[in-house]
Amino acid sequence: MTPKDIVSELDQYIIGQDRAKRSVAIALRNRWRRLRADESIRQEIMPNNIIMIGPTGVGKTEIARRLARMAAAPFIKVEATKFTEVGYVGRDVEQIIRDLVDVAITMVREEEMAKVQTQARENAELRVLDILIPASPSATIPASGAGGTQDVDDDPDTAQGIRQTTRDRFRTMLKEGKLDDRMINVETEPPRSSGSLIDILGPFPAGGGTPPDGLDGLQDLMSNLGRGKRQKTRMSVRDAISTLTTEEASKLVDQQKVKKEAIARVESTGIVFIDEIDKVATSSERQGADVSRQGVQRDLLPIVEGSTVNTKQGMVKTDHILFIASGAFHLSKPSDLIPELQGRFPIRVELDSLTEDHLYRILTEPKNALLKQYEALLATEGIVLTFEDEAIRAIAKTAARVNADVENIGARRLHTILTTLLEDLLFDAPGDAPSTVVITRSDVETRLGALAQNPDLSRYIL
Repeated sequence: MTPKDIVSELDQYIIGQDRAKRSVAIALRNRWRRLRADESIRQEIMPNNIIMIGPTGVGKTEIARRLARMAAAPFIKVEATKFTEVGYVGRDVEQIIRDLVDVAITMVREEEMAKVQTQARENAELRVLDILIPASPSATIPASGAGGTQDVDDDPDTAQGIRQTTRDRFRTMLKEGKLDDRMINVETEPPRSSGSLIDILGPFPAGGGTPPDGLDGLQDLMSNLGRGKRQKTRMSVRDAISTLTTEEASKLVDQQKVKKEAIARVESTGIVFIDEIDKVATSSERQGADVSRQGVQRDLLPIVEGSTVNTKQGMVKTDHILFIASGAFHLSKPSDLIPELQGRFPIRVELDSLTEDHLYRILTEPKNALLKQYEALLATEGIVLTFEDEAIRAIAKTAARVNADVENIGARRLHTILTTLLEDLLFDAPGDAPSTVVITRSDVETRLGALAQNPDLSRYIL
């Protein structure tokens, strides 16, 4: 996608913020250009890291998330305040890259499993047939009807012929979905434990939360305990086909290839979005008590400027990962970051506060507009919900006024306004609500007028 195409795609979900869209579009296109540049210069081209500055609710996170989705790139969003300086209890910044690799592993594995779905389903059907048609020559064979069995002749050739005929008939019925509701016992692998050994033991002392050497291997060993044992589960044929297809697809995928591809994607197309970076910036008046914040900045510096991080999947170079940072910078400013870190975010974009017109467009234009979401929710109850244009403008005006009088939380104010406006309808549906509801300007003023004009009520309700 060209930069103009990228901006056009972002316009379908994010209103305004043209400068930020242009900056991220150029940064994304430059990665494509770097990968096709001459090898002699390719490694020297550094990513255009960006700091987005603006109040909450104006679209900073959404821009980065949509960008990653368009690029089909490994993407992770982290909060800068969740990390601590090395030597303090808590998570260290290298965990960002480890988590990004995990995201890439999942992404690549799903893509590879999708490629082998046809073969995996065939294998799953064969396993279900093996359950339905016993392998032992002396066993009884299920009849093709809903129940009953038929005895197998003592002659091996006759038994084999009957078994094959029955198997073919059952396979046809299986493909036609006639056996979907039949219950069978299926042997499956137990799921991998989702609990991390680090989560169980808690954060480690001095060392910034980095696990001691060898703990990653111990964690893998703990999670793999018992995976050789198979467990029997009773389920329908339909569910068995789905479960076994996933299991067979996993077997067909080359895990080493997945790891190699995932690391390559992280290194060349990975995107890290660091939110609330202003919370680790310290002004000269606030130094002393905030020494750990500067420590987090110093720890971030080598990751952003390019270093090698050791993960359980292998070594990962961060030189060409795109870092996008964001913050409101109410109590600090970008110049309060340490100079070295400032230099690694050469592009700074200030996002605009949302006006009443922006809020009106946010309600109506995006593909995932809030009004469309509520209309879809109530449609599930058989209720047709519509908003008059004047009502939408009144909602936008109310949101803008409350943002100005109480606290500017941007487009998030629309969630509060709409939930308050539609509360009775959402509660009464479906029994006591009419099948068609039209929200008018009068409805908005009746429901929200007094709340919006009273600062105290607005502060607690809206």
